[in-house]
Amino acid sequence: MTPPRIRPPFSADERTQLLGWYAMQRAIVHYKCEGLTEEDAHRAVLPSSPLMTMAGIVSHLRWTEQTWFEVLFLGRPADGPQFSKDPWDADMRVEGVPLAQLLDEYEKQCAISDEIIATHSLDEAGRHPDFASAKASLRWMLIHMVEETARHAGHMDTIRELLDGETGYY
Repeated sequence: MTPPRIRPPFSADERTQLLGWYAMQRAIVHYKCEGLTEEDAHRAVLPSSPLMTMAGIVSHLRWTEQTWFEVLFLGRPADGPQFSKDPWDADMRVEGVPLAQLLDEYEKQCAISDEIIATHSLDEAGRHPDFASAKASLRWMLIHMVEETARHAGHMDTIRELLDGETGYY
């Protein structure tokens, strides 16, 4: 089931607004995937970007969540396809992986991220000793992930329209 797409309150504290916009962008990712066939979910429509598929983006976002909140912020080991040196963009290589599975993995990773965010101050810095990005505050990471998710939701808008003509944001 697609999460609801609800804007945060016009007047609320910083955390509520940041998390509200983040939740909405994540929900748009699910919304853009509604009703897709497996074939369309894995179809590349941009000739110069063969990995930029709906399924590939969902996978990328799942691993990006893990990177920023588990690895960079908490300092956990840097594992996952996004840390692979070969091939490049390994987190988007999802041929044969069902879209429903990718969405489920994304949802579970988002829940882990939400737990991390809920239990730390926005001013707290990341901990991983091997990455300069880990020096960023949780606030910075959260704002970056709103931007990252929204940017890819925009890609999904375009891909979906090219696939089957479906449009819509809200």
